[in-house]
Amino acid sequence: MAEPTLVQVFGTGATRLASGVTTSTSGLFIPDSALISAGLATPTTATAEGHLVAIIKNSESYLTQTNFDANIGQGLIVTDGFSSFTTRGTDNTAYRQDQVTISLTKIDTGSTINPGDY
Repeated sequence: MAEPTLVQVFGTGATRLASGVTTSTSGLFIPDSALISAGLATPTTATAEGHLVAIIKNSESYLTQTNFDANIGQGLIVTDGFSSFTTRGTDNTAYRQDQVTISLTKIDTGSTINPGDY
């Protein structure tokens, strides 16, 4: 099977921008609507971490163990872990800590993570 598409991993409207007349650089475009559907209520004012969490949540809906098992082209699995609690700061404020596991799978050709392998 084929590699997962940009839309499957990043959400509806995700696309690759090519260099050309109207754009000065190429890159990945993920529309605010895709981030909102992942739970980011205000993407125009959200933090960088908030954006990353929305992107991870989008990817989690497609990069499942089931899809991985059915598609030899998929190299990543995103799964929820368990929640725990920790305290931080001088006043020991309680924080919830949620785990997300991203498993990267590739043919064994070296000991480093290379984004180009996935």
